[in-house]
Amino acid sequence: MGDQSGKTNSGANGSMLSLLAGAALGAAGLAWWLLAEAEQRRQGKRQARRQSPNPPPQPAALEAPPDRELHDRVHELNQAIEDVRRQLETMNTRG
Repeated sequence: MGDQSGKTNSGANGSMLSLLAGAALGAAGLAWWLLAEAEQRRQGKRQARRQSPNPPPQPAALEAPPDRELHDRVHELNQAIEDVRRQLETMNTRG
């Protein structure tokens, strides 16, 4: 019976490790996608400014919140990734 419980625990640990690794990869992918979307928006705005002979001035206050919100989301995702990494390291040292 001791062998079966050991197999069950290692199976559960392996499943948890896979789950946490998947969550970390998903968070990293989402962060990458958000950054890519922000870069595309910036390039679109630059291209529009180049094509327009007299672009209307844009108040900085109108442009700052979306960039700040994106920055905050990416920061939160990076923190979540770091937390998962620490949990994975803790699981590896226990196993």
